[in-house]
Amino acid sequence: MKKHKIFALFRIYPITLTITAGILICLLFFPVPAARAELLSLREVVTKIQERYEKTEDLKARFVQEITIKALKKSEREEGVIYIKNPKRMLWHYLKPKVKKLIINPEKAWLYIPEDRVVYVQNAEEVLKSKLTVKLLSGIGKLDDDFNVSFSGEGPVDAKGNYLVTLTPKESGFGVDRLFLTIDKDTFLMIQCRFSDMYGNVTRIRFTDIKTNTNLSNRLFAFRPPQGIEVYNLP
Repeated sequence: MKKHKIFALFRIYPITLTITAGILICLLFFPVPAARAELLSLREVVTKIQERYEKTEDLKARFVQEITIKALKKSEREEGVIYIKNPKRMLWHYLKPKVKKLIINPEKAWLYIPEDRVVYVQNAEEVLKSKLTVKLLSGIGKLDDDFNVSFSGEGPVDAKGNYLVTLTPKESGFGVDRLFLTIDKDTFLMIQCRFSDMYGNVTRIRFTDIKTNTNLSNRLFAFRPPQGIEVYNLP
């Protein structure tokens, strides 16, 4: 295997975990005003999330992402801004500790690392192989159709009263067995998610300053490599 391909694998692997998380959480990102103060049933929580999802065209939020890679015995903490727009558009703009961009649109996916002066390019269809992935990024996903939904085994709420929801994908081969969510009890924003993959790697993402339906431009999800940047095409 060529050196740059080996290098790409170590660069890309944490990013593939990010893509998985971003795709799954995009349908759970949207604020819903709480209808009442008392504890809602699971069905009421699911209904509120689904209703808002169907009315949301795009979103923007700040994130803190922590990934623990079991095989490498290392953890990575990164911060930035995420943008999602239906259909099939997503941008993770990392700001700390290193600047980089992961951009996905219906045609291509790019991972641009300015410090290394490289960009990795892949056809979007390779990134969006899963039917579940396509449904969620196309804005036609439904929680009940795509997931078995339950409250956490620890109880329906945490110490602050936020809802603890577990999603189990019905589609096999997605790479994630379950997704654990924390939903704000007042705004119904998803404020945290956590999942593990089949290799024991753990991803945690926290979200703040979420804005929806701000008419994001499609140009935000396009990329043209700057002059002098090496371009590597991935299979």
